[in-house]
Amino acid sequence: MNRFLVSFNSKDLPSGKTDILIVGSGVAGLSSAIQAAKYGTVTIITKNKLSENNTQKAQGGIAVALSKNDAPEKHIKDTLKVGCGLCDEKAVKIIVEEGPARIRELIKWGAEFDKQGDELSFTREAGHSMRRVIHAKGDATGIELERTLIAKVKQNTNIKILEYAFAIDLLHKDGTCFGTIVNMKNNERRIIYAQKVILATGGIGRLYRETTNSSVATGCGMALAYRAGAKLVDMEFVQFHPTTLYVAGLSRILISEAVRGEGGVLKNRHGERFMFKYHKDGELAPRDVTSRSILKEMRKTSDTRVYLDITHLPPSLIKNRFPNIMEVCSSFDIDIKKDLIPVRPTAHYMIGGIKIDEKGKTNIQNLYACGETASSGAHGANRLASNSLLEGLVFGYRAGQFAGKDIDSGKKVDTTPDISNVLDHVSTRKLDIGDLKAALKSLMTRYVGIERNETGLLAAQKEISFWSSYVMKKEFSDVRDWELQNMLLIAGLVQKAALIRKESRGVHYRMDYPKQNDAKWGNNH
Repeated sequence: MNRFLVSFNSKDLPSGKTDILIVGSGVAGLSSAIQAAKYGTVTIITKNKLSENNTQKAQGGIAVALSKNDAPEKHIKDTLKVGCGLCDEKAVKIIVEEGPARIRELIKWGAEFDKQGDELSFTREAGHSMRRVIHAKGDATGIELERTLIAKVKQNTNIKILEYAFAIDLLHKDGTCFGTIVNMKNNERRIIYAQKVILATGGIGRLYRETTNSSVATGCGMALAYRAGAKLVDMEFVQFHPTTLYVAGLSRILISEAVRGEGGVLKNRHGERFMFKYHKDGELAPRDVTSRSILKEMRKTSDTRVYLDITHLPPSLIKNRFPNIMEVCSSFDIDIKKDLIPVRPTAHYMIGGIKIDEKGKTNIQNLYACGETASSGAHGANRLASNSLLEGLVFGYRAGQFAGKDIDSGKKVDTTPDISNVLDHVSTRKLDIGDLKAALKSLMTRYVGIERNETGLLAAQKEISFWSSYVMKKEFSDVRDWELQNMLLIAGLVQKAALIRKESRGVHYRMDYPKQNDAKWGNNH
């Protein structure tokens, strides 16, 4: 496998320097930037505008043990239960116990979470034993989070922001990272040297035909880390959100878990409520169970969707808690106060990713990762609802803090070694990148989706290998093309991991191995 996507000689490229380089601008990236800036100069690069990311699209809220009746021990217990035996308990304790301080910090910076009187308002979501999820502007938590963090970042003169800057590859040599090779907004290629690099590039939802994810969620951070020699783990664990709005011709829009938390029920085309047939918690069953149950019900009723019913809830509650969902649905003549909402499962969250320790460090010297692109082990085999933003806040803070402390301790190194790369056997064949991306997304949805089996996974392996045989030989010069190469690499890793794990656990469901096998896979990442 090529360790770089492009040919280059570091001596020939224009360059700049920063103490800490952060790739990505969601909750984890911005949190790490704010903390890292206490120790040195920080540069944030993001391949789109600063606010284009999965954080911006988050609706439901942030799970945090802050209510009077809650305690970290209860939150930890719920997280471990949903994680199906694979959670790293140390990582779980870190995000749960440090989470309240991060939320108080956000509030201090101006974040406006919804309240009941003078107290924070909490809702309940699937897998939680109590109401624990705080939210903002009803169902716009991610937008409020981004607004607060971006404002804080822009106030800091130690932080430089470069939008529409695509990280082609990490600049690396002998297991050490020295910065990135970046395609700038004007298509100029340059090197940004850094003492430390923090990857916070989000998930892989765009590898699937239908997803709640931002257009930037193509797995690029994981791919460039892997090419540099970083360890990736738990790649088979891709979480599908059970309820996304299903209207033909419309990109999938999340219908928050909180809708069911507030009393929404799922019905089939015959108007029958069905979730209690599959799980004792009904609509508040863990996401993996709910997604598979919906698939079964769709097959039973020969329908392409099921229906979320909140017509029995008070109109005032619907208006106050779900204003954005109500507005989106109304644009398609769906009045959620009176009409059922057509929904189906959609690719939502990547549990696996770049393996990190409790400091956010990877196995590559000077390279850190946080947020959805990383795997702290906190989510196990199935992420508890609304734990993702909390993890992004906590591990973003930690990655920034420990990267900053490392350079502040006087351990600065020469970041400008001579590094070059020449790609051999570069194909000149013209390719239809759009067609290849569409084919890959369909393949992943069909064979590496909610339900999997050996026959389908081997079919996926064959196609991904064939496409890679000619796509990876070509040297490209455009972001869309590099994205495809990254997507093929990560798709292959997800497929391979799903084929290897011959059991069903959490979001990974093998129809040919439907049981959880603790004896063989109980502690296997």
